[in-house]
Amino acid sequence: MADLHLSVDRAAGGIAGQITRELREAVRQGRLAAGVRLPASRELARDLGLSRGVVVEAYEQLVAEGFLVAKVGAGTRVAPAASRAPGSGPGPVTGPGPVTGPGPVTGPGPVTGPRSDSGSGPAPGSSLGPGSGSGSGSGPGSGLGSGPGPGPGSAPVPGADGVLRRGSPGAGAERPVPADAGTPVHECDYGRRPTSPDLRTFPRERWLAATRRVLASLPAGALDYGDPGGVRELREELAAYLRRVRGADATADELVIVGGVAQGLSLTVQVLAGRFPEPGEHPGRDLGWFTGRAAHPADRERGLRLAVEDPTGLRQLPLLRAAGADLVAVPADEEGIDVAALAAAEVRAVLLTPAHHYPTGVVLSPRRRAELTEWAAATGAVVLEDDYDAEFRFDRDPVGCLQGLAPGRVVLAGSVSKSLAPGLRLGWVVAPPHIAGAVRRARAEQDMGSPVLEQHVLADLLRTGAYDRHLRRMRREYRARRDALVRALAEHLPEVAVWGVSAGLHLFAELPGGWDERAVAAAARARGLAVEPVAPMRHRPGPPALVMGFARLPAQRAGEIVAAVAGDLAR
Repeated sequence: MADLHLSVDRAAGGIAGQITRELREAVRQGRLAAGVRLPASRELARDLGLSRGVVVEAYEQLVAEGFLVAKVGAGTRVAPAASRAPGSGPGPVTGPGPVTGPGPVTGPGPVTGPRSDSGSGPAPGSSLGPGSGSGSGSGPGSGLGSGPGPGPGSAPVPGADGVLRRGSPGAGAERPVPADAGTPVHECDYGRRPTSPDLRTFPRERWLAATRRVLASLPAGALDYGDPGGVRELREELAAYLRRVRGADATADELVIVGGVAQGLSLTVQVLAGRFPEPGEHPGRDLGWFTGRAAHPADRERGLRLAVEDPTGLRQLPLLRAAGADLVAVPADEEGIDVAALAAAEVRAVLLTPAHHYPTGVVLSPRRRAELTEWAAATGAVVLEDDYDAEFRFDRDPVGCLQGLAPGRVVLAGSVSKSLAPGLRLGWVVAPPHIAGAVRRARAEQDMGSPVLEQHVLADLLRTGAYDRHLRRMRREYRARRDALVRALAEHLPEVAVWGVSAGLHLFAELPGGWDERAVAAAARARGLAVEPVAPMRHRPGPPALVMGFARLPAQRAGEIVAAVAGDLAR
């Protein structure tokens, strides 16, 4: 069954009609291809927080119109010939000027979950602007697995001019698996990083079954050196998935398979910095004609001037610098990155995570999305969109990717590191044709592409719906664990304000003024929790805060563990 990206405005009423229009448009645009099986009405109603009757009404209307077909025992599917071919719609933006295509994505409404935020980040009173130090930045680490940064003396810290520099000290199976099977509580037992998924829930049976199917049918020639951009079958399945679930404007030809988001971002930055010129070009010539022409000639000589949000994860900063980026910290507030400050920074590209920021959990607002795409179109800049945590949404409607708004200016990077396992090292980049081609050449020159067998297995999981079923299962499980942690914090540490819980695998815990966040983090780690202090991630000072991961925390242990932390802090 297919997972779906649908936006519902509850305040506007007529919910069944909204769902009908969203699905009809998805079929017309090709995001839902002919033959794709839709979720059962009960499943979709649960995902959207609606009554089943509303979804049934929408399905029945589309069946009557001929967009869907429904058969007992076979479910509801997109009717044959009802969907257009991918890529046959409006073309991407190719240069400065107004962005064409769909308008800004409607932002999520108020969240009804426990101690949750509004879906757009910390509530009023928890400023993310200058002076507080929080932000919606992607931390170039979101999607790369953010964790404790280097120790004092080596952590990357921004200077007064906003440029980030180094050297200054920083302030299993489908069946349930017992989460605490004889494991003692020590050394962050429940995830070394707050962003870690629960690897015990990796769908081993489904992966094994898909591997057997692939090995039984794969021709011998498919195991030879292939397209460094990735196996065609996987690129087609991923493009269809991203159109359907993330609202992307993607085709197989614009999608490159990479070894995770980290490699995808590194290669893209290298391409934009001019390290992989077009065939026949002078080696020193870069893609400046695409990313801003002669706007900043000095930048061409030293690399790519790249903006990152403040605060940001630390792990990927060395990777970005090694790729040729000159990093600039840009402030953010409760709506996300400050586009006016971004414009003043005179950068050629910006890296961000609009779906769920690390560390604050901010979701980029519709207004900022529109401003960002307008800025990119007017300046010729490139937006690097790390689609971090987009798979896991709990209390808010899904937010479409920026790439769907401005496919000619946005590079979308994603992976299965959170949905399946980071050790698979499987990710993708969706980019405008010239950038996608250069990234493919870069893979050919550096490592000749990703392992073939795993690509075919992932394509099988996508094609059969097993990947969607696994994600739906994990959303339910992670929501239960999140709820347990939030309840435990409210009961045992009521002084802590919790934000950013409407999506993702971590929450943002703001501590009372005067608390030592490093001491609190140490106490939490000693009890097995996966936490990180936020101060080292900030450019501008802000209140003490922690990032807390819940993906590996057993729901039945949350109260006990948080109570123990509270007791330790009271001593």
